[in-house]
Amino acid sequence: MATTLENPTRSDRQFVNSVPRGAAYEAYQILHAAFVVAPLLAGIDKFSKYLVDWDIYLAPQVAKMLGQHAHQFMLLVGIIEIIAALGVAVKPRYFAWVVAVWLVAIIVNLLMCGTFFDIALRDFGLFLGALALGRLATLFDPPAAVNLNTI
Repeated sequence: MATTLENPTRSDRQFVNSVPRGAAYEAYQILHAAFVVAPLLAGIDKFSKYLVDWDIYLAPQVAKMLGQHAHQFMLLVGIIEIIAALGVAVKPRYFAWVVAVWLVAIIVNLLMCGTFFDIALRDFGLFLGALALGRLATLFDPPAAVNLNTI
């Protein structure tokens, strides 16, 4: 069971006191920024296709099921990615987990394509980063204002 700063365990206190605060917080900030910028840019690009034609990444089975609505589905995906990015910006404690689940769905879709294994591997790395952000956010994005120096 995960603990929070509202009810920190001895190991949470040991972690906060043993890790150089600057390094842990800097890692959190890097991940926080990355998981705002990356999904935001990918979501926006679903509409402009400046970076890539995102429709090619939709698994053939899914595209067939959607029929003529495959492109509209990818636009919906873009909207969801923009919302997820804004959620991470405001409350990474919760939305990092949303992004992690979203990345699993993307990985499954890419594996169903049978050709984008390299991109699926990259997205697995992003999935691990989202998990790390979610864990670090339990320390640095508390549910209420908590002074870490008093723990």
